Amino acid sequence: MTTPNIEVERAKAFIIVEILEYIPNSVVIKTIIRKTTGNVTAVSFDSGEALAEKISPFETFVQIIDGEAEIMVEDQSHFLKIGESFIIPAHVRNTIKANVRFKMISTIIKNGYDEVSV
Repeated sequence: MTTPNIEVERAKAFIIVEILEYIPNSVVIKTIIRKTTGNVTAVSFDSGEALAEKISPFETFVQIIDGEAEIMVEDQSHFLKIGESFIIPAHVRNTIKANVRFKMISTIIKNGYDEVSV
């Protein structure tokens, strides 16, 4: 079960890990910033929960802020602990699973995606 998306109040200090609660048998999503150019969300997963497998046209930056997560990319598992980050590539099958409960920040930038050269 996924709970409704709840936005964070603007122009007010907050600690993400404290404003994002765990709800039994649920995935809780709080929007930090949502723009046409991308978004930042904070997500908590109760143990045993997962997001449906998807393919995104954009890369997704994930940072674990509590607990441990399993990120599957093209059937390969990656296990992340608190403080670790991961970039999910664009155009690949992926899912995020909670073998134990965890919280994460997810960032997607849509605008200018293909314009950047290194």
